[in-house]
Amino acid sequence: MDLSSQDRVRNLLLRAADPDAFAILAAQMAPVDLPLRLTLVEKDTPNEFVYFLERGLASVVAITSDEEMVEVGHIGYEGAAGLHTALHVDQSPSKTFMQGEGHGYKVPVAAVRSALAIVPSFRALLLRYIHCCNIQLSYTALANARFSIYERLARWLLMCHDRLGDDLGLTHEFLSIMLGVRRSGITDQLHLLEGIGAVKSTRGNIRIVDRGKLQEIAGGSYGVAEGEYERLIGYPIRIS
Repeated sequence: MDLSSQDRVRNLLLRAADPDAFAILAAQMAPVDLPLRLTLVEKDTPNEFVYFLERGLASVVAITSDEEMVEVGHIGYEGAAGLHTALHVDQSPSKTFMQGEGHGYKVPVAAVRSALAIVPSFRALLLRYIHCCNIQLSYTALANARFSIYERLARWLLMCHDRLGDDLGLTHEFLSIMLGVRRSGITDQLHLLEGIGAVKSTRGNIRIVDRGKLQEIAGGSYGVAEGEYERLIGYPIRIS
């Protein structure tokens, strides 16, 4: 791909960036494959790169001292991993890794910071995106505190559907880790969703059949963060 051509990238942050900022990034941008389980941000380790996803899905997870973890953020083609560095923070106690394989671009942190310093509109764009991530996190906390596993699972599947499309290459075990519940609980709730025709679950894959039913189940736990992203960044998150 010709990295000098901004309209050919798929990542929504890169598409929304000021052309001057994109030119600074493109000069040091490199395409990169993002296989399953690849770590993009290692906890408590300084980052060298920011990753702008073109395809695939990354999870931001909070990890306890005894290595228990739960997902606190989703990143797909609408965003980037490692943007704590845009706030002049070199490392994070959270970890970000690929839960759905894909590809994207890696940009040295120094190049991102240069674009932030030179192009004020790019700095404003990334700050708006970080705000959207904070809203997503706040609604994850709300869902975990006030919604059932059934409702939380519907929300999580909708967020995956936004970024991956109809087929989600995810196992029940992985879902249980991300939602912080027992595997058997995930299996039971997926059976309920299959029973109403919302999804079809096979080994290693969940297919979204009726998005509307998932939205009804998720209720107010889903949609606010997505609406905020569209309002502030200018693109709907949902993959076309």
